[in-house]
Amino acid sequence: MSITQSYYARITEILAEAFEKEADNMEAAARAIADANKSGHSVFAFGCNHAGLITLELFYRTGGMVTVNPVRAPGMMLEVSPITMSSEMERMPGYGRSLFNGLPAKEGDVIIIHSVSGRNAVTIDMAEAAREKGLTVIVVTNMNTSAQVTSRHPAGKKLYDFASILIDNHGDYGDATVSLPGFPQKLASSSTVVGAAILNAVTARASELLWEEGITPPVFMSGNIDGGDAYNKSVIAQHKDNIFYM
Repeated sequence: MSITQSYYARITEILAEAFEKEADNMEAAARAIADANKSGHSVFAFGCNHAGLITLELFYRTGGMVTVNPVRAPGMMLEVSPITMSSEMERMPGYGRSLFNGLPAKEGDVIIIHSVSGRNAVTIDMAEAAREKGLTVIVVTNMNTSAQVTSRHPAGKKLYDFASILIDNHGDYGDATVSLPGFPQKLASSSTVVGAAILNAVTARASELLWEEGITPPVFMSGNIDGGDAYNKSVIAQHKDNIFYM
């Protein structure tokens, strides 16, 4: 079997395991997001660096929810040089709380936080601050990794300690998935592929729940098909009170 086939096989195994074993937690997350939309509350999403790619996947995307607000923080979006600074910054105690305090978040809102290891201070501080303010905190993490690594937070906590709803992405320890004979480092991560699939499914289910209750889901249409721009402008206007990225 080629390494291409090995990666495909492992990714499909992880996806199948995650969608089976996390079904109840994914349903709870979808319900929380649907209820936030229904009640006029806001939805936020955050991750540091590569974990933040899931935030971008959910944001301003065809078929995605108009009401998902990305938290795009300085130094947390792979935009700094040297890039090693991004690893240092996500370990900074207090930065996550400062970022959260700058959000227009209120009790009853929802925040999605993604981190493979769940060990670094920024996401932990943000999750703790969100829980203190009464938000529902949806955590997507890799428990195979997080349960085996030490915390870098001053209080010794990990991200999963502050989850209202915990979704395990069922990735391998360290996130990489496939091996070359004789080469010690595994290759090809799974967290972006699997995390994107999980949260696209969760937001799709949230839209389905709204539709079942007679509420039109706030979903983007492609701007590259006829009528898309006008449709999106209308949806954005309808939900402007819960959109903070315009």
